[in-house]
Amino acid sequence: MWKRKKNSATPARRLPLELCDLCARTFPEHEAVSGYVPDSSSADPRNDWFDGLRRITACSDAHFQMVRDRYRHRPYVEEELWAAKITRALTSGTPVRTLAQLSCRTGLHEPEIRRAVAWHNAHRRRQPQT
Repeated sequence: MWKRKKNSATPARRLPLELCDLCARTFPEHEAVSGYVPDSSSADPRNDWFDGLRRITACSDAHFQMVRDRYRHRPYVEEELWAAKITRALTSGTPVRTLAQLSCRTGLHEPEIRRAVAWHNAHRRRQPQT
């Protein structure tokens, strides 16, 4: 077994790494090609300004273009975004007890909430259960 000497020099500094969204290769953070693409399934956990946008990271310009093209062909569904916002509100912070509280937390009106719930329920029925 290898052991570090007690009086050894300072330990090696860890280099921040990124992961390519296409090929899963790891590479240094400073080499990353990244940006945002429209994605109605994405609700940012910390900043609602980024709701509907997904940050993508790639190891090269070519891989970034390929990932961006995949999202370009994906439909943007408002109800899906609203459902993501509702999920975020229901899974973080204090419990939501009324539709009015949910409306305040998400910024959505009651008809939008109802459409999002209907979309979510229909979408869940189409997905195979695991």
